[in-house]
Amino acid sequence: MSNNEKNWGYEAVFYQIYPLGMCGAPFENDGVLQHRILRVTDWTDHIADLGCNAVYFSPVFESDTHGYNTRDYKRIDTRLGTNEDFKSVVDALHEKGIRVVLDGVFNHVGRGFPYFEDVCRRRWDSPYKDWFNINFDGNSCYNDGLWYEGWEGNYDLVKLNLRNPAVVDHLLDAVRFWIEYFGIDGIRLDVAYCLDFDFLKRLRSFTDGIREDFFLVGELLHGDYSRWVNPEMLHSATNYECYKGLYSSFNSMNLFEICHSLKNRFGPEPWCQYKGMHLLCFADNHDVSRIASILAEPRHLPLVYTVLFGMPGIPCIYYGSEWGAEGDKKDGDPALRPSFDKPLENELTELIRTLARAHRECRALCYGDLKIPVLTNRQCVIQRDCGGERVFVAVNADSAPFTAHFDAGFSQADDLITGGVHDFGGGSELAPFSCHIWRCK
Repeated sequence: MSNNEKNWGYEAVFYQIYPLGMCGAPFENDGVLQHRILRVTDWTDHIADLGCNAVYFSPVFESDTHGYNTRDYKRIDTRLGTNEDFKSVVDALHEKGIRVVLDGVFNHVGRGFPYFEDVCRRRWDSPYKDWFNINFDGNSCYNDGLWYEGWEGNYDLVKLNLRNPAVVDHLLDAVRFWIEYFGIDGIRLDVAYCLDFDFLKRLRSFTDGIREDFFLVGELLHGDYSRWVNPEMLHSATNYECYKGLYSSFNSMNLFEICHSLKNRFGPEPWCQYKGMHLLCFADNHDVSRIASILAEPRHLPLVYTVLFGMPGIPCIYYGSEWGAEGDKKDGDPALRPSFDKPLENELTELIRTLARAHRECRALCYGDLKIPVLTNRQCVIQRDCGGERVFVAVNADSAPFTAHFDAGFSQADDLITGGVHDFGGGSELAPFSCHIWRCK
């Protein structure tokens, strides 16, 4: 894997915000200007204190409803405020040392996108008819008198023709504006698995030419991630392959599931396809049920986050989940994207703060290889080594204590969670429902 060049994203701890939900905007774009995005400035101290040094914003640009049906790539959604409002938010985050990544929704636009409206109105006479995949002999479910391709059958999301140079130029012009005016540090590519490879290569070359450290992370679900994450395209991708194992391993009391995924993808063997990659890891996000609503045993919640911060990759916290907010996908997307008056603090928040500090301080947690010297259905010890630094991540998901016996290669370690000193002699005792990060010394 040759995409392991240094990038700030590889050492980051991300915080994801879905701004339309967090800021309490109406679902439908009512066209009423409200400066809601400024509420994020009230959260900057919390985000920084939590230990997150990057914020990923879900869509912020003018759209029909949920943000992923864009109308204007250069205008902040009226429900959130003005471009000046958002620039002040980015500036406030930067003052705290927090990088900013925006959602790049480049696969499709909304029906309210002016160039699509022009095609519906002028049909063959529209200069934008080749911006989309159109059939004027068909019809749509909206009775437009023409057929067009929608994203995965969703016809409120009009598929863009990324083989059209004018479309690509339009998108790259928006990206340049985001970088030069707002000062953003990266882009998360929505449905990156749908994007044309030539477009991704052009985007990478374009952003590299503006800022060498600009960070590109793509939304990937299945397939071989190395097809997208490589020196010509993306720096990172969403690690959905390991997402499911993070909760189902604990619910089924079978830690072999997540550990098998980690060993198969990041282990030392030459066939481990993601070795050297820095994938974006998460316990939940705006598209899936909150982790606190999935786990059968609430006492496993701290353990899930310990594994999240201990596994290879870039940890990402979804706003509200740091204090255990709930939300179930079966209740619809709005249930996953609520508004909160202010951030909360509890024991889980404090643990995540501790985990984030450990992740920032330990190169082994950012860049280390992976071994698993201890693994049972209910306990595991993950070993990470990098440049002479060795870190062990240990969890006990059982209600009974457990003593782990393995050759640590060191006699003692600092426990980065408890603050104490751990002695490996005679075995490592794990209390019920406990988690540890041991940095050897």
